[in-house]
Amino acid sequence: MSYMRTAILLAALTALFMGIGYLLGGQTGMIIALVMAGGMNLFAYWNSDKAVLRMYGAHLVDPNSGRDARDLYDMVAGLARNANLPMPKVYVMDNPQPNAFATGRNPENAAVAVTTGLMQTVTREELAGVIAHELAHIRHHDTLLMTITATIAGAISMLANFAMFFGGNRDNNHMGFIGTLALMILGPMAAGLVQMAISRTREYEADKGGAEICGHPLWLASALQKIAGGAARIPNEEAEENPASAHLFIVNPLHGLRLDRMFATHPPMEERVARLKAMSQTLGSGGGTAAADSGPWSGSVPQSPRARASMGIGTGSAWSRFDFGAERRKTKSPPAGRRSPLDS
Repeated sequence: MSYMRTAILLAALTALFMGIGYLLGGQTGMIIALVMAGGMNLFAYWNSDKAVLRMYGAHLVDPNSGRDARDLYDMVAGLARNANLPMPKVYVMDNPQPNAFATGRNPENAAVAVTTGLMQTVTREELAGVIAHELAHIRHHDTLLMTITATIAGAISMLANFAMFFGGNRDNNHMGFIGTLALMILGPMAAGLVQMAISRTREYEADKGGAEICGHPLWLASALQKIAGGAARIPNEEAEENPASAHLFIVNPLHGLRLDRMFATHPPMEERVARLKAMSQTLGSGGGTAAADSGPWSGSVPQSPRARASMGIGTGSAWSRFDFGAERRKTKSPPAGRRSPLDS
């Protein structure tokens, strides 16, 4: 049902785009709109992942650069195996806001990016839930879908702006000034609403898929609550400068005021958490429980070493630092004598 809903919304977005093209220039305008959309989507297909990673200053994780990098890389690898996906590239963004996103045109060319703020906020189990959510996006091809919807929505806004300057084909467009003005305002608004509806639908599915991949819905539920709290307190300057990319993140990174929930790029957090809790009860004891304390040194769910290793969250140090070539970032070290709860 969710895939059918997504298909209907995408068809509506495409029809809106073609309709605006027709109003502005008749059949010729509609054809030009299609050609424009095709060219923009082709460019986005090959370059959107590189552009967004560069936009957020993401650094590719080298698993040989240190124990922490190896731990993160192994976690992603283990969860990718659980999801039957190729190993994606792993990136870290030097950003204090806890958040994450996935990008890439297909599973073979995908990337998962997490912020340093996320690494310092959540437990390993919660981080596994977040990464599993992003892998679910990759498995569902949501990264490509959202790139296409963002591109079409942007093209609609561009066509609406053309309406003011060119007024459409006089033989086919009898809207007049008021009609053209309404088109300029309502066209992009309708496109944005459809885009947001698609984004919200895919987030619910990624939550469900991520919980299935890691096997513990409450890990993701706990992580979402911590990320939402952190995102509300800590600004993400790059996202504020590029709000069109907000839908990529697991939690809305923007601090801008919303007039209504229908304009939100993400579903209500309460609903997401409630669905995951219901899913954990359905799974019974396999649903797991997440740590209440924050930070990589907090308590965790009792789990066998074999189960931990299968998801790449076995023994090892916490996320104390990351090396990117000559660049080194240090965070607070654990108290002396205190070990990671996942260490055996």
